[in-house]
Amino acid sequence: MQTLDRHAIQADLDKHRKAFDHCDFSDADLSKLDLSAIVFSDCILDRADCRGAVLCGSLWTNCKASGASFLAADCSEARFAHSNLANTNWRGARLSSARFEDSKLTGADFSEARLLAIHFERCLLVSANLRGISFRKNELHGLDLSDADLGGADFRDAVLVDCRLRGASLKAAMFSGADLRGCDLGRYSLSEAQTLSGATISASQATELLAGFDIHVA
Repeated sequence: MQTLDRHAIQADLDKHRKAFDHCDFSDADLSKLDLSAIVFSDCILDRADCRGAVLCGSLWTNCKASGASFLAADCSEARFAHSNLANTNWRGARLSSARFEDSKLTGADFSEARLLAIHFERCLLVSANLRGISFRKNELHGLDLSDADLGGADFRDAVLVDCRLRGASLKAAMFSGADLRGCDLGRYSLSEAQTLSGATISASQATELLAGFDIHVA
């Protein structure tokens, strides 16, 4: 695996290099670089500094970027697949039409990010900060949102399939018209469950919710 620092990366970009394969960018300073449409394959970017970088249309496959910072980066239309992005910082990033597929995003912070038309599929988002995110009218598949902060999130008219919401913070979230029958809800307090007002759930889910209120269905 080739290890590259900022100087080497910039030199490659000046030569119009468009792909990096099996490269190690651990702890590298990639801040404010123009990496538009660059392909990263099987690369390591643990703790890399991508603050303010331009990553529009970039493609990331089988990458490891645990603890990397994408603070205020432009990741519009970027795609991240089969990658470890645990504890990454996306605060203030532009993620319009970005896609995350089959990836680990445990503890990721998306607060203040611009998330218009962002897409997650089969992703681990445990304990992630997704406050205010809009999934309105989306069909969500395979998202583990356990213990995530979903305060103010918009799930109206969304369909959740094979998803988990156990322990998630749902304060001020909106679920009117949502279909949650394919979702593991876990147990919530009465005040928390009121957030689910207007959603469709199954009889078994209702029984589990009632158990959280110490109410038993005979």
